[in-house]
Amino acid sequence: MPMFPLNAVIYPGVSVPLHVFEDRYRALVHHLLRVEDPIDRVFGSVAIREGYEVGEHGTQSLFRIGCRVRMTQVQAHPDGTFDLVAVGLDRIRLDRLETGSQFPVGHVELIDDDRARRPRPVAESVTELARATFGAYRFALSELRSDPFSGPLPRDAEFLSWTLAACAPLPLSDRQALLETEDAAERLIMVTDLLRSELRAMNVIASLPATDVARTRWSPN
Repeated sequence: MPMFPLNAVIYPGVSVPLHVFEDRYRALVHHLLRVEDPIDRVFGSVAIREGYEVGEHGTQSLFRIGCRVRMTQVQAHPDGTFDLVAVGLDRIRLDRLETGSQFPVGHVELIDDDRARRPRPVAESVTELARATFGAYRFALSELRSDPFSGPLPRDAEFLSWTLAACAPLPLSDRQALLETEDAAERLIMVTDLLRSELRAMNVIASLPATDVARTRWSPN
């Protein structure tokens, strides 16, 4: 599978903008554009554990759990760069990455998750606490600056957990931990605790959280 390592974590069901300028990832986009059916324009992404997105030797090590991603929109620029919109599909496990081709190619397996087909019920108290905590975070943030989030939250617990994970201003290690969490209820509890910690910090120190870092346009190379 074509691979796109990032200094970011992509979650199932969540759309992300990507700016492509490095040669190997331009080649990856050209490869995807040659795929006739847009549904099949799919690549994999894993977060970079150590190293950088750019340069031949930038990536030192990668996390093994990532996401299968579909390119849904693409805009080509005269200088050969691209702006993409991609949406996460489902989780993958990277077994091996080959970098000798025009673009990185991963040997991956889909994480066969029976919960995706037969999800475990999530207690309403868990989802409501997560919603309330995120609402309190948004309100606190709006007191400092305009609210960067918009739209209603999903009703489905699984999708809600991924949405809150994507919206929360978290460091990479916490984002990766949320991706690797197997259960939606456990993920909601984890992201609720992380948002509560952020709220406590905002109450003690009257400064902005790391929203600008968490929500800036991702450059995948």
